[in-house]
Amino acid sequence: MTVRTFSCAVLGSTSLVHDPATGLTHTPARRLPSGRLLLDDTEVAAWPLIAQRQVRTRLPLNICWSPVVRCNLACPQCLDDKTLTEADAPDRRRIAGILADCGTLGNDISGGEPLLLRDLPHLLEVLRNGPSTVSCTTNGWHLERRATELAPVLDAVRISFDGPDAASHDRWRGAGSFERAASGARAAVAAGLPVQLQAVLMRSTVRRAQSVVDLAADLGAIGVTFLQMLPIGDGAHLAKTEMASDADARHHVGLVQVPPGTRIRLRTRELADGFTVVRADGQVYRNVHGATGIQPTRPLLTAADLRLPLPQEART
Repeated sequence: MTVRTFSCAVLGSTSLVHDPATGLTHTPARRLPSGRLLLDDTEVAAWPLIAQRQVRTRLPLNICWSPVVRCNLACPQCLDDKTLTEADAPDRRRIAGILADCGTLGNDISGGEPLLLRDLPHLLEVLRNGPSTVSCTTNGWHLERRATELAPVLDAVRISFDGPDAASHDRWRGAGSFERAASGARAAVAAGLPVQLQAVLMRSTVRRAQSVVDLAADLGAIGVTFLQMLPIGDGAHLAKTEMASDADARHHVGLVQVPPGTRIRLRTRELADGFTVVRADGQVYRNVHGATGIQPTRPLLTAADLRLPLPQEART
């Protein structure tokens, strides 16, 4: 049994529990108070899953915030838009305050590479003042030296891996990146941070699903989230050669033999469609066209700017 932090809220008329490591949302089998809660992750994992489209709410269940465009790596499958202008530090604090108070279940800080931000601990602290859980997605390069600093203000860290060893991972992310990410994962686990590996599924990588899961178990991670490649940003030019179908991804992930206590998740493009992202320019974006594109909606000035259309409005 592992007890860690989850968030609970009633959105619409549905009671929900969000896992900051896996990014999954569950419907609890018992009544829970709203807010940040310590729960047994084995119990939560057994509760039914629920997707955004199944909940009658204008509020995104969880949000990805990418406050930084800069990155120390140059991954060809990156979906960030490097042409955007980054908001300055005061504007980042303003956005963190809006996200902390908006009532969503989970906030994940991504990038670019968020560990390049000197004010990252402060931003995480602001987010943690709200009722949601807070996670960070990183390439892991700087995680070993920052794990102790970040552990008190993070509920989980997600580390990108494109393979189970240096030969496969470094092909996509550059020399030395596997060892830095693996050392970062071990340091985070030692600091008491729940760790989830994240692997982008491409035609070149989909057959490594089992070995990435085995790596997660070896590193002491909770598990692996397999992310279907999105043909957005730099990754658009890889779509013709590297984009695997959702059916193919389900097939290969379904073959994985999962070690006891390890959690795996497949986020298909179908599930990623409509997902809410706040990018470095301070605008709210949503994945569109089956998550094969992304569109800006409006600048994030108040929590109302995050609102989703209700299901019947989306069909009209």
